[in-house]
Amino acid sequence: MKVLIVYAHPEPRSFNSAMKELAISLLKGQGHEVKISDLYEMNFKASLGRNDFLGLTNSDHVNYVTELKSAYEKQKFTDDIGKEQEKLLWADFIILQYPLWWFSVPAILKGWFDRVLATGFAWDFGRMYDTGLLAGKKAMLSVTTGGLQAIYAPDTPHGWDINQVLYPVNHGVLYFCGIQPTPPFVAYAVFQVGDEVRKQYLQEYKQRLLTLDTATPISYNRLSDCDENFKLKSVK
Repeated sequence: MKVLIVYAHPEPRSFNSAMKELAISLLKGQGHEVKISDLYEMNFKASLGRNDFLGLTNSDHVNYVTELKSAYEKQKFTDDIGKEQEKLLWADFIILQYPLWWFSVPAILKGWFDRVLATGFAWDFGRMYDTGLLAGKKAMLSVTTGGLQAIYAPDTPHGWDINQVLYPVNHGVLYFCGIQPTPPFVAYAVFQVGDEVRKQYLQEYKQRLLTLDTATPISYNRLSDCDENFKLKSVK
């Protein structure tokens, strides 16, 4: 299996880094091929803008949806975008390794979504969800939190369980592009718990990594099961 790890943490000695290094070592040891996109080490540009395109179809008014599609079709992206798209096409499985910040992803990872998952490359109108252009690939979110597991529940101040928190990435990014998300791995409160708990997290993560190729995707509604108004067709 070909695995791409997209890693988004600025500190090389972080627990996220330990998880990333474990994944690299274990997966290679199991005979899988592994590529890494260490976004901070790469100094990956987080903001989409005009200078991402080697020529514009309309420089007076930039419509980024259409410009992204045109740039992919004509191979007029800057090198950093093109290389990440090549990695995605190569991969069978994608791991997104990041800390949960503000109930979301670090800005540098959001920028990776914005710039790399281009129209015409990852999705298009009528080619979303199960019909997305990256269909056939699987993914997993590997996430650390600052808060304890107990606070991620509907009857707490957070008001959401962890799957609701991660839904925008699992469903709105990965599945939207056709990638099948598998259940996330979450290490809670990594800077609050002690070394023994962190060691236990790594053991649990190891077991998850050993079963990546057989992981069952999360079940979501399929675009192909909907009518022209995007409503699920009646089951007969």
